Amino acid sequence: MEYITLSNGVQMPMLGYGCFLVSPEECERCVSDAIEVGYRSIDTAQAYYNEEGVETAIAQAIAEGKVTREDLFLTTKVWISNAGYDKAKVSIDESLRKLQTDYVDLLLIHQPFGDYYGTWRAMEEAYKTGKVRAIGVSNFYPDRYVDLALFSEIKPMVNQIETHVFQQQKAARPFLDKYGAQIESWRLFAEGEKDISHNPVLTEIRKNMENMRHRLRCVSLCRAA
Repeated sequence: MEYITLSNGVQMPMLGYGCFLVSPEECERCVSDAIEVGYRSIDTAQAYYNEEGVETAIAQAIAEGKVTREDLFLTTKVWISNAGYDKAKVSIDESLRKLQTDYVDLLLIHQPFGDYYGTWRAMEEAYKTGKVRAIGVSNFYPDRYVDLALFSEIKPMVNQIETHVFQQQKAARPFLDKYGAQIESWRLFAEGEKDISHNPVLTEIRKNMENMRHRLRCVSLCRAA
């Protein structure tokens, strides 16, 4: 697994398993399968209503000796209905209870609605007390991100936004780079939009990459000979 280092030094896996639209009943099996095949970053949220299913799968994997808690990078998100300092603070502890862990590796504001400034203060507090290893936001446009960053003690370390070949977030990147925030992509394959599997430009790139790999193999074989 490859990792990227966040602005506070925490290492985040570059590939993760997301639990959006995974039912509570299916979540345990899906997360167990994800861990089995090598995923170490698991992404859930209060609004997914499956944090407890994630916990069951992780607890089982740890009990079976497949991973340790330290091997995993666990993300959850504070939902709109829990916006504001008081509600967010309670909801963070509730998420920790459901996930049966002393800390999460990454905590995000799920959407920039409601009193998300109050939410951020609660998250900063959770970060300082060790309940969270890194904090960030999700679905924040550049203006909302910059506004929060300018008026916060701790800058958001991550912005989880829709990012793929058809939406590359070129306008957002300079603003996030300025404050040391890492883009974390969701909807990476565009949910099959625009016939992505057969897109002519992407198909041509794939062919060129395959040809390059073949040439590199030939060079390697020649050198070995």
